[in-house]
Amino acid sequence: MAKVVTGKVRLSYLHVFEPVAIGDSDQRKYSLSIIIPKSDKKTIARIEAGIKKTMEEGKAKWGGKIPKNLKLPLRDGDIDREDDPAYENSYFFTASSRTRPGIVDRDLMEIIDPEELYSGCYGRVSVNFYAFNTAGNKGIAAGLLNIQKLADGEPLTSRSTPEEDFGDAEEEDDPLA
Repeated sequence: MAKVVTGKVRLSYLHVFEPVAIGDSDQRKYSLSIIIPKSDKKTIARIEAGIKKTMEEGKAKWGGKIPKNLKLPLRDGDIDREDDPAYENSYFFTASSRTRPGIVDRDLMEIIDPEELYSGCYGRVSVNFYAFNTAGNKGIAAGLLNIQKLADGEPLTSRSTPEEDFGDAEEEDDPLA
């Protein structure tokens, strides 16, 4: 397995305080999507090196060679999430784990409040890439290890706030009165 620690990335689809079922599986995991700006060449190079190392180590699982249809974790946000502005000019991948990741702030103090870490904030993430060969699917996945929150960011949500919904509304006549 190849362990990688990212630079400053944006966190999305966070399920890191309570595990959730992923896809059609009943198996519950902790997970998040890691959004890396394409301008962060160092982080991208570390991730690509980790994937390449895992590909070489994974040959044993894949019959001694790297399959042509190998599923890779790193995806291009401009292609795979073209309708989502949060993924614009970025790469991304998902990391998951059956065990809860360590979650700390800048000072390495544990974060226990789920409201403190949210989709849209910025942090660093440690992952380990590993090869898989399951039910005919062959590829490389990312195991979630730890998260360090570095900064707040604009929340990635379509949910409105009470101020947005009611701040400019004039009181309407009650049609039932």
